[in-house]
Amino acid sequence: MAENNTGRAIMLAGADESVQLLGKNDEHFSLIEDNFAVRLIPKGHELSIDGEPGDVEAIYIMFQELLTHIRKGYHLTGREFEYALKLTRQGEVGMIRSLFSDLVLVTHRGKQIRPKTIGQKRYLEAIRCHDIVLSIGPAGTGKTYLALAMAVDALKNKRVQRLILTRPAVEAGEHLGFLPGDFQEKVDPYLRPIYDGLYDLLGVDVFQRYREKGILEIAPLAYMRGRTLDDSFVILDEGQNATSEQMKMFLTRLGFGSKAVITGDITQIDLPKGRYSGLEEAPRILSGIEGIALVYLTEKDVVRHPLVQCIIKAYETYEGMRERDKDEEKNNPR
Repeated sequence: MAENNTGRAIMLAGADESVQLLGKNDEHFSLIEDNFAVRLIPKGHELSIDGEPGDVEAIYIMFQELLTHIRKGYHLTGREFEYALKLTRQGEVGMIRSLFSDLVLVTHRGKQIRPKTIGQKRYLEAIRCHDIVLSIGPAGTGKTYLALAMAVDALKNKRVQRLILTRPAVEAGEHLGFLPGDFQEKVDPYLRPIYDGLYDLLGVDVFQRYREKGILEIAPLAYMRGRTLDDSFVILDEGQNATSEQMKMFLTRLGFGSKAVITGDITQIDLPKGRYSGLEEAPRILSGIEGIALVYLTEKDVVRHPLVQCIIKAYETYEGMRERDKDEEKNNPR
């Protein structure tokens, strides 16, 4: 990489680097030039960056950071490039290195699991530094998947001996007897998202082997009662559907050498009318206790289709307007 007289120049090693950095058909050009006072000029394998000195330097540093990780074998997606550009625009280009250098796990297929947003990075750090973490945020923010990745990493590195994964089976009221099939067939529909994540992280063969050996346990929340969970990584998914009593029960199962992560979205509570969400209540009860962390993720941390962020934001705006209308009706009855 070298300077030129009018700005900066970056040498690209080949077509793959060019596509990842500049996008297919150079589609990233317009994203950059719309947000920064720069002009990109490709000349063979050299990319010149001209324009306002501050913007030129910011884009040059961003390209350097991204190329460093691409050259280590990381495949940069268009979505990740857009997020890196957003950080650069916000003056946080230094966070790119922090995100891309945080390798959580390499899956059985060679997929590298890393945080994709600052919120996800903060979430992972909370899990590393605390024994109990409550993660609250909308769908698509990686709450469950990143917790599963951290759990698998802890197991593979022998920091724990077991993985215990649970969800409330709210739709069946935790009474599963009326459903057809044996126990496993009854609970599988409620635990399917956990299965999917573990299949992706471990592969089906390793998943089955862990289950047969008792290293991996997946069960409805009601089946945690009366147990003490030592040397385990325990995940409670869909925690917003745990009642206050169930949340207390779950949190007090934690034994020596264990970690617990509770995930959920308090805007998606499916409990019957009159039952209070334990996840909604827990932050007020547990705040200030050393060893417990509370992490809020937002639509900014959604890593699904870009439209998902817009949908979540639109619903938040609508629900906020509806609440204001209710308050006005209450305060100004006709």
